[in-house]
Amino acid sequence: MKTKHKIFVLMASALFILGCNNDDDQNNPRAPIDLINTQYPEAKQEVIETWDAIEQALRDGDMDKLISFHGYSPKFTEYKNGAAVVGSAANEAYERAAFGAVTEVVKFDTQDLKVAVYGDVANLTFQSDFHLKFGEDLVIINEQTSILFVKTVNGWKIVHEHHSPWTP
Repeated sequence: MKTKHKIFVLMASALFILGCNNDDDQNNPRAPIDLINTQYPEAKQEVIETWDAIEQALRDGDMDKLISFHGYSPKFTEYKNGAAVVGSAANEAYERAAFGAVTEVVKFDTQDLKVAVYGDVANLTFQSDFHLKFGEDLVIINEQTSILFVKTVNGWKIVHEHHSPWTP
C-alpha cells in the first residue's frame, strides 16, 4: 500500500511540475503584462482612426460629433497654454464656441504624431500646424498637444487634453 501511495504522490507531483511553465502565462488573464513595452498595433490604428474622425467632424462643422469623442466625467481635465486646469463643462463650452465658429479648415497638419498604447489607455502627441478660418480671419494654431484616450464600449474617448505653445 505504501508503494502505491508513493507512486501516486510522485506521479501527481510530476504532473503538477510539468503543468507549471511559462507558456501558460500567455493564456492567463491574470499574468502580468508589460504595458510599457508591449505593442498594440490594432489599438494604435483605432486611435489614429479616431483622431481622423475628430478632424473630419471639425471639417464638417459637426460639433455634436466632435463632442462625442470626449469621455466627459468628473475625472476629465484640460490644461491649455499655462492657464488653470478646467473640467468637462469648460472644455465642452470652449470647443463648441471656438470650433463651432470655424468656417473653413485650411490646414490641419500634425507634425511628429505619436500614439503610445498602454492596454486600454493611449496617449496621442503631436505639434499642431492648424490654419483655421473664422469668417475672413485666418488663425494659425501652433501647439504641442497631448491627448489621453481611454478605450470604452463606445470606442476611444478623450479624458485629458494638454496644449502648450509651440514655435515651429
